[in-house]
Amino acid sequence: MSRTSRLIISCIAVVVVFVVIWLLLLFMPKLNFGYRIRVVAGDGINRVSYDLAEHDIIYSRLVLRGTAVMLGIHDKLHIGNYSLPRTISSWQILQRLREGKPDTLSIRIAEGTTFKQMRALINQLPDINHDTADWSELKLMQAIDPRAPSLHAEGLFFPATYEVAADSSDLALYRQTYHTMQKHLQAVWENRQPHLPVKTPYQLLTLASIIEKETAHSDDRRNVASVFVNRLQQGMRLQTDPTVIYGMGEYYQGNIRKADLRRDTPYNTYTRAGLPPTPISLPSKAALEAAANPANTDYLYFVARNDGTGRSQFSHSLREHNRAVRTYILKKH
Repeated sequence: MSRTSRLIISCIAVVVVFVVIWLLLLFMPKLNFGYRIRVVAGDGINRVSYDLAEHDIIYSRLVLRGTAVMLGIHDKLHIGNYSLPRTISSWQILQRLREGKPDTLSIRIAEGTTFKQMRALINQLPDINHDTADWSELKLMQAIDPRAPSLHAEGLFFPATYEVAADSSDLALYRQTYHTMQKHLQAVWENRQPHLPVKTPYQLLTLASIIEKETAHSDDRRNVASVFVNRLQQGMRLQTDPTVIYGMGEYYQGNIRKADLRRDTPYNTYTRAGLPPTPISLPSKAALEAAANPANTDYLYFVARNDGTGRSQFSHSLREHNRAVRTYILKKH
């Protein structure tokens, strides 16, 4: 046998051994005590394979990733949660991912989101039934709760991360987020401070939605709440930009002009006294709690410090507030 023949046979043997090992690592079941793969938007097989290897669910990342590339599914994973049996092979995992039929789906509704943004997010969620996609807001609210405090949906849904069953109706998700908000709202209403200038849980929700849009800093929420409560108690207008922006709707292009502050809408708290007619966002639990239990202060004004901390500067008087504006907005010391 010539040297060339022996070399060819050796190469074939190496390839055969490689293929056999690859197939063993691909098809041999592995005990994992039960595991759930979580695929979020933007995930590819690289991230998923790393997670599986880190939790000792697969024998080889290389084999899983390489086979996924060969199958053409490495960058086409469907978001959701995939429950794995106690014993499963890498091949069977890839088949679950290839089918793209998760057991449950995760959706995160961020604090301060508007209902319009929330609905657009739900309408884009794959693998659920979009039964309400073409419903009016009125029809949707009547289906969720005919006795809702308002048939205007804004603010009535709780922002959080939810898991929903694949192939379930989007109406079930709306009902879950709605009833979660009602539960949290009722809890803070029952534990609110006495003598607040809000007469109903819905008004408290409206106040919380403004607080949510004004600050995301945990140390400032109750102070922001105190400013609005003090203003309401003294008959001062709230003069808060987020309500004006909400009232502008699609006309808002990223900045507010003086003309916008003068243009009267039901949500312009520069031209109208009291709270706006509805919430302006989906407030978090922290914002609800701040609205129900504001700090005990005499603050009437606040302005963003613009120093990278996300904090605000609070003032008791207009003169003090004007100095803060010169310092933090105009940068004049």
